[in-house]
Amino acid sequence: MDRHEIYRQTLTHFLSPIAGALADPSVTEIMILGPEQAYVERQGQLEPVECHFPGTSWLEALAQNIAEFAGRPLDSRNPSLDARLPDGSRVHVMLPPASRRGICITIRRFRHRSFSLQDLCQTGLLTGEAADFLRLAVEFRRNIVLSGGTGTGKTTLLNSLAGTIPERERIIVIEDTSELDLQQPHVVYLEAQPADDNGEGALTIRDLFVSSLRMRPDRILIGEVRRGEALDLIQSMISGHTGSLATVHASTPQDAASRLETLCLSHDAALPLYVARSQVGSALHLVVQIERFRDGSRRITAITECLGIDDRQQYVWNDVFRFEADDQAVPDAVTGSLQWTGSRPSFADSLLQRGYAGSLREGRRLFTKPTSA
Repeated sequence: MDRHEIYRQTLTHFLSPIAGALADPSVTEIMILGPEQAYVERQGQLEPVECHFPGTSWLEALAQNIAEFAGRPLDSRNPSLDARLPDGSRVHVMLPPASRRGICITIRRFRHRSFSLQDLCQTGLLTGEAADFLRLAVEFRRNIVLSGGTGTGKTTLLNSLAGTIPERERIIVIEDTSELDLQQPHVVYLEAQPADDNGEGALTIRDLFVSSLRMRPDRILIGEVRRGEALDLIQSMISGHTGSLATVHASTPQDAASRLETLCLSHDAALPLYVARSQVGSALHLVVQIERFRDGSRRITAITECLGIDDRQQYVWNDVFRFEADDQAVPDAVTGSLQWTGSRPSFADSLLQRGYAGSLREGRRLFTKPTSA
């Protein structure tokens, strides 16, 4: 019996009080708040579930088992941990006293099935026309940032968009905790690593990104931009590494650009604000904004082009798609769809000149040249 199988069987034992939730395919997240309290997320909504762990020591053993397999410290000096379960699910552990009510364990379930853009159309996340636009944007090597809050589906959409990258290309995926699962044959997965007990051997997202530039990438995907690696990413975008995909936590496309600015300023290069803004404006092509609504549904609420910086040092935006809610109110539900604003994408002429018209499907009208009056 190998180490991985021992780990799987041990975790199955320690997680047995929530075995029902783990076996339920409709559960997307499990949150353990102590020996007698747990919640799950189904279809974007939280609900309590019955659980009876034998005691705090049981949860401590569970947490330490996860840490030992991950090879990461979990103690008073390192009270939080990100790791993976054997099935690929992401798990986060937080110890007291940082967690006031005791050990807190959050499991984000791994989806064994990758969703295509067409699959996401069936869920209502986007329309066929918007999917066609995004597919072409990826193919045409637009730099795209997916923006949204926690649990809005950024990683799922990133995986789906990455699935449209041509198979002939070499893809480098960089993540804190590996979640993406691409189907192309030539994918390199890089995962950040913490320091060892001596404080050595750490590999940050920024370290991995710098290394990836020496690995002959055609595409670079970053699971989430959180720190100073934003500047490295932005500068690579404007120096030839186009077609990059990344996610960032922000509430609007404008906030996403501001967030990237702020992260660039945290880089040790100590850029002035106007330089950071200018570089973000040059590098960023598209922001796809995702939101989770009150009924638990996840929708793309905007697909917006960044057209650079104007004379007043302000970003220039072009909304290509916007979510429009239906006028008819439906109790406990949000209905509507992503609609084309009528604005032609800025890269439409270049796309047509380079022979992409033949691959247009439902999004043909977005790129059609306007007729003369």
